[in-house]
Amino acid sequence: MITKVKVWIEDGDSNLVFGSGKSEILESIDKTGSISDASKQVGMNYKKAWNHIKILQDYIEDDLTITTKGSSGGTVLTPKAKDIIQKFKILHDDVNNYAKQRFDELFKVDGKDILKVKND
Repeated sequence: MITKVKVWIEDGDSNLVFGSGKSEILESIDKTGSISDASKQVGMNYKKAWNHIKILQDYIEDDLTITTKGSSGGTVLTPKAKDIIQKFKILHDDVNNYAKQRFDELFKVDGKDILKVKND
């Protein structure tokens, strides 16, 4: 058995500010240089991808993306965006590692699971 943990960041009013979906689309924008291409790459419709960007713009003081219009336009991440993504990944990994460690401490005795699932 394994534990699953979902990590996200909220503001003081419980609004989701940053999480795995926003991190994923930002990373894809960084690779593709385009919100449209990034949304296709991660299998997300464009409207949802744009909504992630809009939420970031609404809730985070710093600009995380820079978009240029025109035939040679595109979208790039700011250094702040790259820093936030990196720190979020560290937080996510730390929380998951702790959850696994704590699960093993609580639900395993002598290396054996004390919580057993029925076989189909």
